Amino acid sequence: MKIYTKQGDAGWTRLANGEKTRKSDVRVDLYGTADELNSHIGLALSQPGVPEETRAQLLDLQHLLFELGSELAGYYKNKEGSIIREEDTGKLEQWMDQCTAVLPPLRAFILPGGEAAASALHICRTVCRRLERAMTAALDENSGERPVVYPEAYKFINRLSDYLFIAARYVNFRAGKSDIEWQTRETK
Repeated sequence: MKIYTKQGDAGWTRLANGEKTRKSDVRVDLYGTADELNSHIGLALSQPGVPEETRAQLLDLQHLLFELGSELAGYYKNKEGSIIREEDTGKLEQWMDQCTAVLPPLRAFILPGGEAAASALHICRTVCRRLERAMTAALDENSGERPVVYPEAYKFINRLSDYLFIAARYVNFRAGKSDIEWQTRETK
């Protein structure tokens, strides 16, 4: 099987459900951004210093994001709704609570940085926020038999960006590095 179809040369692609659409379609942007986020998580995982429990969580998230990307591309594994379930979002909250219990409290805004893995996770967080913004626009336009974005998937992505922030802090904490607090020009 050849990987190239040449359909994209004219700006067309096929969704996972077989529907032909322009590459400018919101759904292409959604699943492309989910794929980008998944790739950045893979990059974060390739960095040294990711604690084993965080590594396992991120790998679980990669598998889930791959399925979500398929859903955003028009493949609906779950006939009743999103493949993302309420318990997936609850699991993120549980992981965040476990990390937050050992992290020093935030007293200021922090800058992305520290360990390479933490920096990579901050990039994941910003890509996740972009996916969330794109999902917001699609959620606002949901219509038809199946929505482009299910509310539970949207909620999950919102929580995932929070998790990635906490995970970045946790990686630095476990490496013995303090958060880099933001300072205004006046306080530097």
